[in-house]
Amino acid sequence: MNKPRLPARLLIALVLLLPAAAIAKPALWVTKDADTTIYLFGTVHLLPNDADWHDATLDRAVADSQALYIELTDDDPGNMMALVLRYGLDAAHPLSSQLDADGQQRLRTAATEAGVPGGMQALNVMRPWLAALTLTTAPLLKAGLDPEHGVDKQLKAQMSAAGKPVFGLESAEQQMHFLADMPQEVQLDFLRSAMRDADKGPTQLTRLIDAWKNGDVATIARLEDEDMRQTAPELYQRLLVQRNEAWAAKIAALLQQPGTVFIAVGAAHLAGPDSVQVQLQKLGVEAQRL
Repeated sequence: MNKPRLPARLLIALVLLLPAAAIAKPALWVTKDADTTIYLFGTVHLLPNDADWHDATLDRAVADSQALYIELTDDDPGNMMALVLRYGLDAAHPLSSQLDADGQQRLRTAATEAGVPGGMQALNVMRPWLAALTLTTAPLLKAGLDPEHGVDKQLKAQMSAAGKPVFGLESAEQQMHFLADMPQEVQLDFLRSAMRDADKGPTQLTRLIDAWKNGDVATIARLEDEDMRQTAPELYQRLLVQRNEAWAAKIAALLQQPGTVFIAVGAAHLAGPDSVQVQLQKLGVEAQRL
């Protein structure tokens, strides 16, 4: 049986990134009935502060919406740090005790090349899933990409300034569990792949981001969703399918309430054969691309 291979593309299921200033026109969908309109928009969670991603159709949809739903609203630094300490660290079982000598050396090298603060020493007390994400994100944060400039954060600030409510589809603790509850061997495979593919990250991300800013959903699905579905089916179910099913059920329920709502989630969730739109279709709800 082939080992799951989780390249940097896996992270894009949760965090699509925009590595350079660009005018973006991501895809937007709408589903509606007689008295309800719900917009679906794919986001990127890290963004340079000079990236322009607005267009007239998107801005009109946001302005017309009475409420915003994003993945998380409780992701303030204090709460996230507390959750990382609870679910991401395991000093009693250091990574050096779970990797052979070659794996330890590769982890040490990857930590240095990625610019992880504290290097191997910092990674060693992390659980494998957190070490893998740290290796993947460290070079991007070092390059100046800031979560505070992410699309979801900007939408949240815009809606809050307009006095409109913002709700979370999940809690930060729920999201942490998606990764922390993975079987240990799956986590270690995740880490090994992160070490193996650390130098490929920028190229892989560029291809995915080009697809995002051009609204090329088919390419996002091919590069990311299909890769994860084939190489890591358990993670595909955990990170995409199960969450998309849960969100679709919530969206279907929102259609029973009158009003206009804007829903913004990671772009990977709106692509591929198990997307939120496909899950909605199973519930008898059609989403049309604008």
